[in-house]
Amino acid sequence: MAKGILGRKLGMTQIFNEKGHLVPVTVIDVKNNVVLQQKTLETDGYVATQLGFEDKRESLSNKPEQGHVSKANTAPKRFVKEIRFDRVLNELTELAVGETVSGSIFTEGELVDVQGVTRGKGFQGNIKRHNQATGFNSHGSRYHRGPGSMGAIKGKLKGKPLPGQMGYVTKTVQNLEIVKIDAERELILVKGSIPGPKKGLVVVKSAIKQVGKGV
Repeated sequence: MAKGILGRKLGMTQIFNEKGHLVPVTVIDVKNNVVLQQKTLETDGYVATQLGFEDKRESLSNKPEQGHVSKANTAPKRFVKEIRFDRVLNELTELAVGETVSGSIFTEGELVDVQGVTRGKGFQGNIKRHNQATGFNSHGSRYHRGPGSMGAIKGKLKGKPLPGQMGYVTKTVQNLEIVKIDAERELILVKGSIPGPKKGLVVVKSAIKQVGKGV
């Protein structure tokens, strides 16, 4: 089934599972997810649930934003995204506007895809950006960290790896297992690492490629 929630990456730690194995996990804070709107096929042409995450001051929002969140009887949200919830299951068909969505929509052991924005590293050369090897560092070498041949005719070698902007792109890590759900503190612990820096926004969704699970 399809479902999802917004959250902030708090960082990594490690816990012991029931078998006594040490498992590296990433902690995601998912508190204060509110349904702002239900997109329908009749009015919008597609079906989706619009979630708002993390309150912000009214002075930082314009009147259209304030009017939109007032229908959900909540404060303006810093992040707003749409999730394609599965409407087949009864427990997900009654997500009313203004209702809070918690991490309990997932279960421990379930596989999820986590999407985030990677760290921006600025303008980088080929060695760091494309993991290319350096040239000889000996005396007299005229090639150390260059990009290599640009092609025989005016540098039109298609697909040539070149220096440029590195990082700050949207990445999705698939099939991460939910190791633990802290319902009291609204935390989700997923096995392994996820994209983005600490306190970065992430989207946790049902895995689209279900594979074998296990720690």
